This record gives sequence, C-alpha cells and structure tokens, in this order.
Amino acid sequence: MIKGVLKNLNHESPHYKWVALSNTTLGILMASLNATSLIIALPVIFRGIHINPLSASSFVYLLWILMGYMLVTAVLVVTLGRLGDMFGRVKMYNLGFVIFTLGALAASLTWSHGTAGALELIIFRMVQAVGGALLMANSAAILTDAFPHNQRGMALGINQISAMAGSFIGILVGGFLAQFSWRWVFLFNVPIGIIGIIWSYLALKEIDVFHPAKIDWIGNITFALGLASLLTGITYGIKPYGSSAMGWGDPLVISLISVGLVFLVIFILFERKVKEPMFNLSLFKIRAFTAGNIAGLLAAVGRGGLQFMLIMWLQGIWLPLHGYDFTQTPLWAGIYMIPTTVGFLIAGPLSGYLSDKYGARPFATGGMLLAAGSFALMMLLPVDFPYWEFAIILVINGLSFGMFSSPNTAGIMNSVPSRFRGVASGMRATFQNVGMPLSIGVFFSLMIVGLTASVPKSIYQALTSNGVSHVIATNLAHLPAVSYLFAAFLGYNPLKTLLGPKVLGSLNIKAATRLTSKEFFPKIIGQPFKHGLLIVLTFAISACLVAAIASYLRGGKYVYKDKAA
Repeated sequence: MIKGVLKNLNHESPHYKWVALSNTTLGILMASLNATSLIIALPVIFRGIHINPLSASSFVYLLWILMGYMLVTAVLVVTLGRLGDMFGRVKMYNLGFVIFTLGALAASLTWSHGTAGALELIIFRMVQAVGGALLMANSAAILTDAFPHNQRGMALGINQISAMAGSFIGILVGGFLAQFSWRWVFLFNVPIGIIGIIWSYLALKEIDVFHPAKIDWIGNITFALGLASLLTGITYGIKPYGSSAMGWGDPLVISLISVGLVFLVIFILFERKVKEPMFNLSLFKIRAFTAGNIAGLLAAVGRGGLQFMLIMWLQGIWLPLHGYDFTQTPLWAGIYMIPTTVGFLIAGPLSGYLSDKYGARPFATGGMLLAAGSFALMMLLPVDFPYWEFAIILVINGLSFGMFSSPNTAGIMNSVPSRFRGVASGMRATFQNVGMPLSIGVFFSLMIVGLTASVPKSIYQALTSNGVSHVIATNLAHLPAVSYLFAAFLGYNPLKTLLGPKVLGSLNIKAATRLTSKEFFPKIIGQPFKHGLLIVLTFAISACLVAAIASYLRGGKYVYKDKAA
C-alpha cells in the first residue's frame, strides 16, 4: 500500500516537496552522524584493531582515518553533481545511499589487525565518502528542483540543521555504541541506509530534464589529481618531520602542494576551452554565485578547524580541571558543545525562511559579523572559564552560523540556471568541504607555533621536579606539540600515555600520582594553549570578516529565471 501511495505521488503534488525534504534530510543526517560518531569512538576503534594511535608509525593512519573522508568528498562532489545534471540527480542520490551503506557494512566487518586493519578502515571510509559525496552533491539540487524559489531558503535551512543535529547526535551515539563494540559505530549506519535506499527509490522523482553530455575526462582527472594532491599536502603539513614540530619543510609536502597547484592551473586553463566542462567556470560570471561560494569557503575555514581547537580546550584542559577522567572527556566535550547546536537550530530555519522574502545578503553578512564577534568574545575567556560564559558565546556562535548557512546556500542555488543545479550544488559543496581540511591544516599549524614557544620548557621543569630523569624529560619536552594535542583529543591522559608504565614505575608513588593526575597536564599546557588559541582566533575573525564582505557584495535578492522553452 505504501509503495502504491509513493509511486502515485508525482512531483506536481503539493506534498512531494516535503517527501523530498524529509528524504534528503535523512541522507545528510546519516552522513553527519557517521563523521562525529567516528571521532568519539577512535580510541576504541584503534584498541579494537590493536594499534596505538599515538605512536609515531601510526600517526599517518590516524590522519587518514580522520581526514580521508573529507578529502575524498571534497574531490568528488563537483564531478558527481555534474553527473547528476547529465544522468539524473535522483538516480545519483539513490546510488549515494547504496554506496554509503555498503561502505559502512564493510567497515564494520574489518577483519585484520594492526596496520592492515587500519588500511582496510581507511579504504572503507573512502568508499563511504564516495556515497557521502553523491548525497551531498545532489541533495541541494533535488530540494531546489522540488521547492519554489520563495521556499528554498527554509527547505535548505532545515536540511542543513539536520547536519548540525547529526553532528551532536553522532557524538552521543558514538560514545554509547563504543561501550559495546567499535564495529557498532559503523554498523548502526546500515539500517538507516537501507531505509533511505528504499524510501528514495520509491518516493523521489526526477523533475528537471536530463542534459546528456560527454564526460569531461581531462577536467575530471586534472581536478581530482590537483585537489587531492593539494589537500593531502596540507594534511601532511601538520605531521612532524625530522626534528621539526610540523611537516611544512618536508620535501613530500612541498612536492604534493606544488604538483596539486600545477594540476589545478592546467584544469582551469583546459576548462575555459572545453565545450562541456565539468567545472562550469561560466557560473562565476554570476555575482551572487561567486560571492556566495567565496563566503562559504571562508566561513568553513573560520569555523572548521576552530571546532577541533575548542574540543581540545575542553578535553585537554577544562574538563580534567573539573574532575573528568581523560577517558570520559571526548563524550562530555560533545555534550558541553550543545549550545552551538541550539543556536544553529534556532537561527537556521528562521533565517532561511526570512531570506526567502528578503534575500540572502542581510542574513549571511550579519551572520559572519556576529561570528567574528563571538570569536572576539572567546578571546576574553580565561583558560579555566565559568561554563555559563562559554555556553553563551557558543549559542551566539551557533546563531551566527545558522544565520549564514541556509541563506547563503539558497542564494547560491537560486542564482543558477536549473540545468546547472547539480554542478552548482557540487561546486558549492566543494568550497565548503575544501574549507574543513584547509582550516584544520592552518589552525593546527598556528596552534603548534604558539605551543612550541613555551610548552617544552614547562614540561621539562614539571617532569624533572618530580623525579623524571634529565634524558627522558628532555625527549618528552621536545616531542611535537601535535602528539599531546592528539592524546587529549583521543581521550588519553597525555603524560600517563607518553611516560609509560616503565618510567612511572621507577618514580615514587606520590610523584607518579601527581604527574598522572587529572589536573597536572592541564595546568602545564593551559596558558601556552591560550596563547596559541589567541593566534587561531585572530585568524578565524579575519576569515569571518572577509566572508562578511563577500556576502555583502553578492547584491540584493536574485533568482535566476529560466527562459521559456
């Protein structure tokens, strides 16, 4: 009966747009759930496959499990959006559900241990990323097709709220499921995916006419190679190299970034001449499209890496100072970040609804100015802040990005011809997804610069004053800052993990207890971390202010009118 009702629900039905919204919301929710649940469950996953994520040899696997999904998604969304224009957006979207679900099932069945198990997880995560890219590239286009222009901001706002809500729910789900088995962190995606596959296959309809074209192989290949090489180089830039705390001087990093830039230049030159390009550069002639994407990229840069920094602030410093064990801090950091989600949930649909009437400019511009203000307020907080002050700032930050996100997306999608909605959605998602790894690379680099200036001396003095030998204290003091940042991020007691049972066993009980207490490490790293955070926040403020300028320059409300056939 349900099948019959859905089959008879054509796109002209007044109810169809709500079916499209609910299904695409499920797809985005699933993808965002997966991302955050994995982050929280990483320690359990690595223990499950018998690998130490903090050892020097394992750091590369940790980076790829964290960043591989983002890199693949960023590289593929434009291509897959273009394929949606050519062969059907619903068809590509449905395929995304299938691939994502199969990738989740394969990850839950990872059979190997050690580095082989880590490689399998990375590969299966990348398979999931292909499915996620198909969902992201085509969901906004499907909604733009289904909703009239005066309701798109509201629809896209609800869709993006699901991504924000999914990020929070994923933290709770990941923390809960990891108590039973790391495999459930992947497996719980499977029933959601199966429901999405059946529902999308039965209910979603192709509305816009297909536009068959030749696949731009040269454009696809040069773009994929260029962006993948560039983002991989940026990711490896935060990996220690030799005696350096970062890898920006590593010949591999320099080569990857250089090769990536060369391929991207070749891509741009070729796309200007090809008849049916993959990346439609002509869309950048539309001011609202160009300004919206620049603003979206800068907003992602301003917010993406900073989220990691705030979580590390909570996990590595604030929560231990308030009595939380390091093993509990990943879950509680997510819970204490809830005010951001609350702000986003309030502002997202409201600003989307209002932007349908008044255009994207006032809300996107105002949102970025408010975001810059929230980051400035954060600079005033002490290391051990009163939580209510932190929570208020998080609410303001959530409101600001809620004000920006859905109006900006609606403004971009409204500005393009209907036949290019798939590729436009993919291009928009590319700018947004590139912003995250770029932001993480920049923010970690700035933070490490701030920490490296003062942390080694503090750690050396703290260790030697508690009986640790000069040699061991010197070695640990000169460990790359990223080592103890990731230790705290993954829920490990940094000093307990880095010293190890052998060194701790050689100390008297009082000294060993003091070094591994919840408060000892946070007190050492607190002020140096705040110094690095001030540098990071200054950069985030700058990015948001430039994004506000770009948002303002988009012009007034603009909706592209397709010419009558």
